[in-house]
Parts: sequence; C-alpha cells; structure tokens
Amino acid sequence: MLLVVALGGNALLERGERPDAQVQRRHVRAAALALAPLAAEHTLVLCHGNGPQIGMLALESENDPALTHPFPLDTLGAQTQGMIGYWLAQELGNAGLAGPAVTIVTRTEVDPGDPAFRAPAKFVGQGYPEPVARRLAPEHGWTVARDGRAWRRVVASPAPRRIVELPTIRRLVNGGTTVICGGGGGVPVLAGDGGRYEGAQAVVDKDLTAALLGVELKADRLVVLTDVDAVRKDFGTPRERPLPSADAAELRAMRFPAGSMGPKVEACVRFVTATGRQAVIGALRDAPAVLAGTAGTTITDGTWPAARAGAVTAAGR
Repeated sequence: MLLVVALGGNALLERGERPDAQVQRRHVRAAALALAPLAAEHTLVLCHGNGPQIGMLALESENDPALTHPFPLDTLGAQTQGMIGYWLAQELGNAGLAGPAVTIVTRTEVDPGDPAFRAPAKFVGQGYPEPVARRLAPEHGWTVARDGRAWRRVVASPAPRRIVELPTIRRLVNGGTTVICGGGGGVPVLAGDGGRYEGAQAVVDKDLTAALLGVELKADRLVVLTDVDAVRKDFGTPRERPLPSADAAELRAMRFPAGSMGPKVEACVRFVTATGRQAVIGALRDAPAVLAGTAGTTITDGTWPAARAGAVTAAGR
C-alpha cells in the first residue's frame, strides 16, 4: 500500500523536555524503529510536525544580537524541514530501510485571505507558566494561549491549498522512494503573478497537509501517529473512553481540542470523505497495530459496516 504518515512533533520532543539535539535524535531513532515495519511492507510518504523546533529557532533568532531582524517563520520552517528530515532519513536507513529515503524541502501554497491570519491559533515553541508567557508576549510581539497546563506562543495557521513540489513527490513515490516531505505542513507561500511565490508568516498544520498529500497521491491510508493512544470520546470528562472506530459524520459531530486532536481528526475526516478510504490515528509506538486496526482509532467514510472498520490488510484497498 501507499501510506501517507503524519508524525506528530510531540512524538519527536515530549512536553517539558529540553530541545537538545541528542534528546530529539533519540526520539527520531525510536520513531524510525516504530516506522520500520511499515516501511518494510509499504511505500511511505512521511510528514512530520515542527512546532517545538520552529518555536525554539524563532526564540533563538529573536534573541540573537547579531541580527537586525529575526529570521521570518517561512525561513525557519525550511530550516526545520532540513534538520528533522535529515535525522529521519538517516535513522530510517539505520533501522533497516532497504530502499532510498529522500527529504524534500516542501512549499505549501496558502490563501492570503485565509481568516487564520487574523486569528493565530497554532502552537509553536516551548510551554511557559502563565506569568512568564504574558511577560514574554509583549517583549517579542507574540500572541500566547493556554495549551494544557502551560502557555505557548500561537501563530497563524492557514489551510493548505496546493503542494508546490507535488509533481516531484509523485515521481519519487512511483519509483519506490520513501519521501519525507511537507515537514511542519510545508513552508507557507503566497502565489503571485507570473508563477512567483513569497513566504508567508505562518505555520501550516502538518496533518492537513498530509491529508492533502494523501488525496493528491491517491494514498491507500492516511496514518496519523502521535503521543496518544486513540481518539477519545467525551474527552476530559468522567465518561472519557477511546474510540476503536468511527465514521466521518460521527467525528464531525464531536468537539476536540483545537491545538492538538482537532486538526488530526479534521485531516482524517477530509481524507476519508474525499477518497472513501480509511484513516487511522494512534500512538507512534503502536504503529503496526494502528495500521492493522487492533490499536488506535480507525476512521471510515461511513459507507463500510463498522465491523469492517479495522480490517486493514496488506492487500490494500
């Protein structure tokens, strides 16, 4: 099968951890080992998050006395794609990937009129106690919001419209290459006259970019891997429970945290609605079981009987 895999940024750097290179590389190594069984049986297109990493680079840039102005978010997004993509490609090879793995610094076209530019909501960077976050916000020109128990910077997150490098990605996939692309949702760019592009000051959600890639590449599955075991119904209440399966209409009627599970669910709903194929959400450590439907949450478009929702085999569609 052709799998588009969205790998959460918090799976590469856990909450509260120092963003040291050796810490992140340890997580990348574990991620590669978890993905290796999937890569051995299927062709992978791998997208990854970059929220903690781009926030770290932005803070460093803002505090660098050698710079007249901090580096813009689009440039920092490209930097994280190169860094994390290099780590993933190398560790996938070390984990036994037989074929080539290529990292593509990917651009994602967004709409300049997207309302997200007026309402920043995408978390980037590390978490702070509320008093610290409120002090840092005016110092750096940030917008901050609560993320669980901590407070973090939020930036605009417009919807992806088009993957600029899609033709190249398609050729590589058709040749059997494992492609790491759309990192951090891709570098957000605005299309101008004559085929010109300019960077946008935003961060695109990597799950929505993965869904778009899945639709455009006609992927057999969208696989969203994160640091939680499944989608949970009645989240945050005494009735909270994991959902082993669900259809798109059921999930659309539910509410999920906007900065975490919400985009993952929305991406899966978009994919299954557009393709009629399944999407799955689950923990990175359980990747083979999540694909097989024995862990995580399997999402369908509602036309398949619920009893078949987890019946994923190597036979594909």
